[in-house]
Amino acid sequence: MLYQLHEMQHAALTPVRLFAEAMQTIYSNPFLPVAYTRFGRTLAAGAELVERTTRRYDKPQFDLATTVVNGETVAIHEVVVYDTPFCELLHFQRKVDASRRDPRVLVVAPMSGHYATLLRGTVETLLPDHDVYITDWIDAREVPHSAGPFSLDDYIDTIVEFLHFLGADTHVLAVCQPSVPVLAAVSLMAAENDPRQPSSMVLMGGPIDTRINPTKVNEMAASKPISWFENTVVQNVPFIHPGRGRRVYPGFLQLQGFMSMNPERHVGEHLALFHNMVRGDGDSAEQHRQFYDEYLAVMDLPAEYYLETVRTVFQEHLLPRGMMQSRGRKVDPGLIRHSALMTIEGEKDDITGVGQTEAAQTLCSSLPESMRVHHVQARVGHYGVFNGRRWREEIYPRVRQFIRTHDRLAVLADEAAQCHDRDRVGESV
Repeated sequence: MLYQLHEMQHAALTPVRLFAEAMQTIYSNPFLPVAYTRFGRTLAAGAELVERTTRRYDKPQFDLATTVVNGETVAIHEVVVYDTPFCELLHFQRKVDASRRDPRVLVVAPMSGHYATLLRGTVETLLPDHDVYITDWIDAREVPHSAGPFSLDDYIDTIVEFLHFLGADTHVLAVCQPSVPVLAAVSLMAAENDPRQPSSMVLMGGPIDTRINPTKVNEMAASKPISWFENTVVQNVPFIHPGRGRRVYPGFLQLQGFMSMNPERHVGEHLALFHNMVRGDGDSAEQHRQFYDEYLAVMDLPAEYYLETVRTVFQEHLLPRGMMQSRGRKVDPGLIRHSALMTIEGEKDDITGVGQTEAAQTLCSSLPESMRVHHVQARVGHYGVFNGRRWREEIYPRVRQFIRTHDRLAVLADEAAQCHDRDRVGESV
């Protein structure tokens, strides 16, 4: 019923939103003299705030048209190479020489409310040196009920399916929430001695063991019985969407949860937007728009997956306790012997506490020290682990080196290049 009321409210505010949009267009028209006055800018700024707070934010685009490879700008084409009802495997195809053998990386984006475009900065940084794919999760309200449910086991199966499609010598990089299903998927592949096990895993800010340094997010998830979550936040998709009748954790409820963690900051940011527009500070206003266009675009999660994740990861801690199963198969990271492991944490992470991701190092007990790396990045919070200046300048070089070290094809290519250089020296002599 709550979801239906939300849709009714959105529909009822449509005239207000359209009027505000018209006012904004009029009073920001460059051919209207009043647009250059403080009065005109104030009306336009107020109208934009009304429009933005009543709008439904659509899924953003990656908009990564080019990258630089070896100093040369090359085009990028986004191509869906594999799809399932709940996820598309998106490939960022670079227009490079076919003989180039950069490491192939599967980026597993969180299925936790925001779209995969939240990792735009992550992908953009990886592209010059890697062949990048990403899991582009689909809003559950857009998936017809006939597609069936989507559980944590389905998530794990999807990762295995994508790794099988990409083949051997793939590296998998999981950001936050997918660290658990990725570790589970690789564990199951190791148990079956699957020849397409990834060459390496990079787990970034993931809740492997939330008993360690629990955050407010962890405490909230553990403070209520699973029945509370099912009865309070799980809703049925209204009839106006393709997924009508599907049980979901709605995006608008998730957004309320995100913003309630720091409401003063978000109110302050919107007041700053208003004052920047009145002052005519277009650059600062545009930075705000870009951030909140992404932040306010949210998607519904399948109820089965959400509830199982809360129970398995945050309440019963089944993976670190050695009790996690997937479709009757025990998940045992101790069986992983061929996939190198890198864990990354942020010193100031208030979502995934320091030590929670590092717990994977203990679980992967069969890996030799030469196949393990752990890094705690100073002075960054959760989002700084995979986005921003410190990700680009301090974390990424370590990730690049780790992947390169454990990429069999890259090692062979380097050896071939060294042999070629030696032959050229020999010929010159």
